[in-house]
Amino acid sequence: MSRIKTLQALFKRYRRPGDIVFAWGFLAISVFLLWHLSDQTAWRKGGKLFAQPRFWPAVSLGAMTGFALLHLLGSALSERIYGRWKEVLTWLSAVEFALWFIGYAFVVPYLGYLPATLGFALILTFRMGYRSRAALLGAGAAAIAIVLIFKTFLQVKLPAGQIYNALPDGLRQIMLTYF
Repeated sequence: MSRIKTLQALFKRYRRPGDIVFAWGFLAISVFLLWHLSDQTAWRKGGKLFAQPRFWPAVSLGAMTGFALLHLLGSALSERIYGRWKEVLTWLSAVEFALWFIGYAFVVPYLGYLPATLGFALILTFRMGYRSRAALLGAGAAAIAIVLIFKTFLQVKLPAGQIYNALPDGLRQIMLTYF
């Protein structure tokens, strides 16, 4: 009997208050995907069941929806814990970094890979609270190393910045090739 109490206490200690919000969101996403399955996949006449293009996506989305329903049921029947919306706001705060990445991807074709990477590395380092000279120099050095590794050594083709067109011919060619 004491093992069960210990497991219950452990579960209660590590449980998160935002699980009901997550359960509803996960159920909504899985139902949406299941709803649009017929638009995205095909069913071929005369083919074997397991070879149908729609079969395995239907199995996985059906299981996903079923498990989402079970999670929602478990969340709805468990006791309420204070702090649900605080945790949801913590989840949503991660969206900030997705927006930073979208901004970075938008800026690269205009500024070029080196200035955009260097700028965003410094801005994000400052944003995260690392404001010492060593932290900013380290972020700048890491950004330059990333650009050199990807552009020069790995020769990854990235869009050249439109700002490079304003440079003199010799410098522009170097920036286009290596940075």
